[in-house]
Amino acid sequence: MTRYPAKDQVAIVGIGSTGFSRDSGRSSAGLAADASIAAIRDAGLGRDDIDGVVVAAEPGAPPPHQLASILGIPTISHHTRPTPVAGFALMDAVNAVFAGACDTALVCLSMMRSPGTSRSVSGDPFRRNLVMGTPTYPENANMAAAYAAWASRYIYEYDTRREDFGYVAINGRTNAAQNPLAVMRSPLTMSDYLAARMIREPLCLFDMDVPCDGADAFVVTSAERARQLPHTPVLVHAATAGLVGTNDEDQLPSLRRHGQHVVVERLKATSDIWIDDVDVYLPYDGFSIITLGWIENTGWCAPGHAGRFLEEHWDAPTNRVLIDGRIPVNPHGGSLSEGATRGSGHLREAVVQLRGDAGERQVPGARTALVTPGGFFFNSQGFVLRT
Repeated sequence: MTRYPAKDQVAIVGIGSTGFSRDSGRSSAGLAADASIAAIRDAGLGRDDIDGVVVAAEPGAPPPHQLASILGIPTISHHTRPTPVAGFALMDAVNAVFAGACDTALVCLSMMRSPGTSRSVSGDPFRRNLVMGTPTYPENANMAAAYAAWASRYIYEYDTRREDFGYVAINGRTNAAQNPLAVMRSPLTMSDYLAARMIREPLCLFDMDVPCDGADAFVVTSAERARQLPHTPVLVHAATAGLVGTNDEDQLPSLRRHGQHVVVERLKATSDIWIDDVDVYLPYDGFSIITLGWIENTGWCAPGHAGRFLEEHWDAPTNRVLIDGRIPVNPHGGSLSEGATRGSGHLREAVVQLRGDAGERQVPGARTALVTPGGFFFNSQGFVLRT
C-alpha cells in the first residue's frame, strides 16, 4: 500500500509575490526579500517565527543563508537549496515541517530574465550560444530543442494539429487578463497564434513561457498551528515527484512512459481526491506540449486527444477552457502568459483560489486543487491541495 503520512498534516498559511515583468530593474535578492516579507506578513507572523528557509536554486537567486540574513531571521534549524521547478522547494519544506526539522518554513522562488533570453543577445554571434556563461557548441537537445522534438513526435504519432497547442496559449492569455501580476495580458486569437514567429518547429513564440523578473514566496507550517493563523489553511493533501530511469531529453524512450506517469500513479495511490472532485486544475505550461501531456496522462482524456478535449470544453463566451463548464485551467494565465515562474505561479494561484481571494477570477466554492508542475523528464511533480 502506498503511504503519504504527511497527508493533511502541513499547511500553506502565507503567500507573497512581487508580480512579474520583463525588466524589473531589481536584483534577484531584492525581489526575493520583498516576496518573503509579504508572505510572512500575510501569514500573520514575524521573522522570529520562521526557523526554516528553502530557496529554489534559480540562477541569481540568493542562497537560503543569505536570504535569512537579509530578512534578519535570528535562528534557522533547516535550510536547503533544491533544484527548480517550484514543487521540489515546497515538498522539501513540507517534509521538514512534518519531520520536525523546523516548525515554520519560508519557501522562496526568485526569477531573473537572463541575458541569453533577450533579442539583442540572440542577434550577437559571440553571445547567442552562451547559456549562463557556459558555451554550448554544438547546441544540445536540452530544454526548448527537446520539447520541440517531442512536440513533433506528438504530432506525428497522433496526427494532431498545431491548433491543439494554440488552445493552451489562448486559454492562458485570456485568463492572464484578469491577473494583475501577469506579464502578458493583451488578447490572443487563434489567428494570432498561427501567424506567430516560429522559434523551433513546431513550437512558435506563444508555445514557450515568458522570461521575466519576479519572486513568489510561501509560508508553511503544521496544520495544527495553521488553525491559529488569519487565513484559511491550504492543506497539502498529497505531493510527489516522478521520473523514469532513462530521463534525459534525448534519451527518453517514448511519450508513453515518463515522469508525468509516475506522478499521476503516485497521486492516485495516496490521495482521497481525484479529477472528479477537483475544482481548479493547474497543469504546467513551460511549453504548450507539456500541458497536453499532463491533460492526457492525468486521465482527462486519451493519449493524443488533449486538443480535442480542450476544444470540446472550450467556453466560447469567455474564450477559455472550462472543464465540464466549471473547472478552469490555469486561471492565473500560466507560464505562457503570467511569466516563467517555474511553477510557483501555479502553486500560488491554487492557494489564492482555495482561500477565496482570487477576485474576479475566483472559482465559486473552490475547495480542492490539482497542481502538476514540471515537464516530461527529471522535474515532473504533483500536488493535491485542499481546504
